[in-house]
Amino acid sequence: MRRLAALLLAGSVTLTACSAGAGDSGQGPSSAPSTDLAVGMVAEPANLDFTTTDGAAIPQALLDNVYEGLVAVDDEGGIVPRLAKSWDISPDRRTYTFHLVEGATFSNGAPFTAEDAVFSLDRVKKDWTTSLAAAMNVVEKAEAKDDATLVVTLARPSNDWLYRMTTRVGAMFSRTGVADLATKPVGTGPYTVDAWTRGDSLHLARRGDYWGSAPFFSGVTLKYFKDPTALNNALLTDAIDVVSTVQAPESLGQFTSDDRFQVIEGTTNGEVVLSFNQARAPFDDPKVRRAARQAIDTKSLMESCWAGRGTLIGSMVPPTDPWYEDLTGVRPYDLAAAKATLASSTHPGATVRLRLPTLPYATSCGQVVKSDLEKAGFTVQLDQLEFPAAWITQVMKNGDYDASIVAHVEPRDLPTLYGNPEYYLHYDNPAVKAAIAAADAGDENTQIAKMKEAARLISEDDASEWLFLLPNLMVATKDIKGLPENAVGESFDVTGLSRG
Repeated sequence: MRRLAALLLAGSVTLTACSAGAGDSGQGPSSAPSTDLAVGMVAEPANLDFTTTDGAAIPQALLDNVYEGLVAVDDEGGIVPRLAKSWDISPDRRTYTFHLVEGATFSNGAPFTAEDAVFSLDRVKKDWTTSLAAAMNVVEKAEAKDDATLVVTLARPSNDWLYRMTTRVGAMFSRTGVADLATKPVGTGPYTVDAWTRGDSLHLARRGDYWGSAPFFSGVTLKYFKDPTALNNALLTDAIDVVSTVQAPESLGQFTSDDRFQVIEGTTNGEVVLSFNQARAPFDDPKVRRAARQAIDTKSLMESCWAGRGTLIGSMVPPTDPWYEDLTGVRPYDLAAAKATLASSTHPGATVRLRLPTLPYATSCGQVVKSDLEKAGFTVQLDQLEFPAAWITQVMKNGDYDASIVAHVEPRDLPTLYGNPEYYLHYDNPAVKAAIAAADAGDENTQIAKMKEAARLISEDDASEWLFLLPNLMVATKDIKGLPENAVGESFDVTGLSRG
């Protein structure tokens, strides 16, 4: 990303590279062995339409596998080509000219052209109803110069826009394939949704007519587990090949001591956030937010509820972002100070309704948060909501909560959480919004400096508590190849996995 930003400042540039799992333009489908893969997952999608439904589970399953974008993100967070084989950027950084691959088709048989790209970008602004759609507001117009050339003009220079195009908002849709996205997604990717057994599994089938290099596995079953023990047992009994994200880190010993398995450990974008609803009492008072942060011993929490696996960060910025800064010292654990701060607030002895999604890390860490807050003088009422449907409806959409715990796994999502007062945290700080805007419009050094400024302002304002950054913990049988060390995108990309 730093190299990319430097190139952008140099004027009009052309970027080309090979996209992992994608064939060269002009190549037809290639043959691949017929074999299946079973992956153990945690959060099942509520439906298959991420244009109208928030939550990470849908792009986790479909992005890169079923849907593709013009660009993608690699394991280090860099931007690489996908449906666009290259692109030019004008000297004023407002006009992007994308040169599209040849021969790409959607799974409904329609060819992918620049008109589909225009349709897809326009549709984000017109028809998407999720909170992430705002990322496309900076687009002034999108035009098809010819079938293989897309020209996008931004209203202003934006460092963030091209990166957003690697996420779900950059997915390309067929003009004739959006009638039933909730159950029948149509994309240009190497897989289609072959079957969906709600509450159990989603099966992906390899396309025989994929435009690029065919993935190794002819079929992939994403098997969903609500119980961490059941997930682990499925791998131990050969019912699955991969645990996509370990939900009981204390159980890793049973795999590290067994030579049938490999353990992958890296980092993610998944900040486990204790969110405060600042639209109502008690967290409308900054002193109450401060007291809550002072009351929580995050180091002890991570040890007790996630076996010490993860990273303490103190902000909404993971170490893989260029503007990361360790802000754990901004609001250190201090129980005596927490008691005094709460007592001096407008809500001494505040009652907090802590509503947790039914996810293992939230369930486990929620008990620790409850205990820590109560030691400082809070009264905590804890309940759980089925995830994703009930939690997204009650907490994210309706704002019916005081505090919650959820991992925000979308990349570079600080502006989404803290730059939009309408988002479920209802955080509104003009200085933060100004810093975010300056970061987006400035040069590379300005972007880094202003994003650091925004992250520090947010932490000093106690907008949330960042419990820890989730590690990328995966376990698989020894014969599975291609598992990434880091998980910094939105998808669980199976297209580069193989067996051997």
